[in-house]
Parts: sequence; C-alpha cells; structure tokens
Amino acid sequence: MTKLPPAYRRLWWANGINNVGDGAFTTAMPLVAVSVTRDPRLVSLVAAAAYVPWLLLSLPAGAWADRHDRVRLMSRAQFAQAVVAGVVALLVAGHQASVALLVVTAIALGAGEVVFGTAAQSFLPEVVPKPLLHKANGELQVVRTVGVQFAGPPLGSALFALAAALPFGLNAVSFAASAALVAKLPSRHRGTPVRAPIAEGLRWLLSHPLLRTLAILAGVNTFCGQLAVATLVLLATQDLHVSPAGYGVLLAAAACGSFAGGLVNARIVARIGDRAALVLALATNTAVLAAIGFAPGAVVLGALLAVNGFVITIWNVVSVSLRQDVVPAALLGRVNSVYRLLAWGLIPLGTVTGGLLAGSFGLRAPYPIAGAVRAVALVAALPVLRRRGPR
Repeated sequence: MTKLPPAYRRLWWANGINNVGDGAFTTAMPLVAVSVTRDPRLVSLVAAAAYVPWLLLSLPAGAWADRHDRVRLMSRAQFAQAVVAGVVALLVAGHQASVALLVVTAIALGAGEVVFGTAAQSFLPEVVPKPLLHKANGELQVVRTVGVQFAGPPLGSALFALAAALPFGLNAVSFAASAALVAKLPSRHRGTPVRAPIAEGLRWLLSHPLLRTLAILAGVNTFCGQLAVATLVLLATQDLHVSPAGYGVLLAAAACGSFAGGLVNARIVARIGDRAALVLALATNTAVLAAIGFAPGAVVLGALLAVNGFVITIWNVVSVSLRQDVVPAALLGRVNSVYRLLAWGLIPLGTVTGGLLAGSFGLRAPYPIAGAVRAVALVAALPVLRRRGPR
C-alpha cells in the first residue's frame, strides 16, 4: 500500500488551512506589538510568551492525549483557538490592543497548539500504516512550510496593511475550518485507564536507548539552533549589509530547503535507513552551522540556510516517525509530550545565550560555537545511533 488513506488527507487539509492562518498571525503579531510599544523588552516578551505553554502544558497534554479521544481534543483545541483569535480581532479592530493582550493571546493560542500538536502526532499512527509514516509526516511538513513560511506571511502583511484586525480574523476562520474538518475524522475510544500517569511516559522514554538519545539530542539541537539564529537578522543586515527585503529572501531560502526535505525524506530513509538519515542530517547541520559563521556574503549565507532547512526537516520527520512507529499507542501521547518538552524547553535559554555571545564576541561567534556543541553531542550519541538490531 503506497496511497495515504482519506482520513489522513482530511487531517492534511486541516493542517494546510490552519498553517496559512498561523503564518498570517505570526507576521501580524510583531507588527501589532511595535504599533503599541517601541520598547524592545516588551516586544521580546510577546515573542517569548508563545513558548510558555510548551513548558507548562506539554506533559499534561500528553496525558490528555492518552486518556481522551484524540479527535475531540484536536477539534476542541482548534475551536477554542478560533474563539480566542476572533475576540482578539474584535479588540484590535476597536483599537484596544495592548502588550498585555498580545501576551495573553500568545499564551492562549500556544496552549491550543500544544494540545492540538500532541494529540495530532499521537493520532497519526491510528490512520496511517507504519510503512507510510515517513511519507505522511513529510507531506505534513511540506504543507506547514508552504502555509507558515510562504503563503501566510505575505497574506498576513497585506491584510495588516488594510486593517490590523484582518490577519487575526483570518486566523480565527482558519482555526474554525480546521476544527470542522478534524471533527469528522474517525474517532476511537481510548483504551487506557481513566488515570494516565505522566510518569509512565517519562519512564518509558528513559528506558528506551534510542529515543532517550534522540530526546537529549533534540534538546541540544534546539538550544544550539536558537543560540545561532537569535542574531541572524543582525548578521545579515549589519555584517553582510543585506536589505530588509533581502533578509526575507534569505528566510525564503531556508523555507525552500525545508520544503525539499519534506518531499524527499521518505526516499532517503528507504535508501539508507532511518538511523543513517539521522546521523547524516545532524552531521550536515553541524557543519552548516559552523560555516554560517564564516559566510563571505549573502549568496553563500542563503545557500547554507537552504541546506540547513533541508536537514532540519529530515531530522524532524524521521524522529517523529520513529516515535510513532516504536512507542505503544497507549503511551504515545505522554512519550511525545516528554520528548517535546525536552526538545523545546531549552529554546529560551538558547536565545538568551546567543545574544550574550554575539554581544561579547561578535555576530559571527555563535555559529561555530553552536556547531562545536552539536559536534560533541553527535560524537557522544554515535554508539547508540549506529547500533544495529531492534529499535
């Protein structure tokens, strides 16, 4: 069987619609923030608020995904997001926007994303055969890249130019449409007990050598990634003298790499295997991060960002598919939540560290440092990643 089932296609369309709205919202949010304050600390507070739910809700969301019907969780989370985005659209239209409102909005929508994302990753193996998980996750990555990085941002900025409330209204509509599609997915009663202790997921993950190693690597990866890209805009515009429009092109180059990675990841895994794909992706990413620190111009930087986007997508898709393949269905939500908490928890620390390094040692310094840290982590993980036998 090589064709993905209709239930997956419904989920794919729901994600596609939702991602366009998210892309528009992500573009509009900082624009609204700078319209109400010029204080960079307050603007950064709005950006940081989106990560708070990952720290606070990841573990409970995993327990909910194992305890309750995952389809209902997804649809209710997106419906709640639609309500929040709709209310914010009305407040922005009434010139009631404030930093406090934007912070609360970022946290509320982020909470919905944590619940939806955890339930969706745990639900996918229920409708997609295991041999097709790489293909299914790759296509979801493609539609996310198109929506969040290509279609959504220009649409959001164009709508914002017409009226500041319009991107939020679009996001509300996209959430509602996605919720309606998700609600029609085949629902399955969870077979787990009423109590689904979070600690079970943590114990299972820690007892599995491969997934435990991947979770630690994911934390190192995101820390180093944020350490590097936290000051990318300064490296591009100040050191390489890229214009604001040119900076957008650089980000588009990274998105193109991500798009390509989503398309070909299944073929790469079929040819060399999932563990080899992970090693290749991380080794390439390590070299690329170090090389960015020595990029002589915008063209080379754009090419490196494209390669980086490609291998990051390979890593993400393969690691997600591995979890979906290996973890027992009754534990998948909790294991996913622990894994994602480890993967996302160091993002704020990486951002702050990158800024401090750039301020102390120059704008290029964070990149070779990030590459070196990743190289050490890869070498330490190689014995597990190269081990043959059962996963």
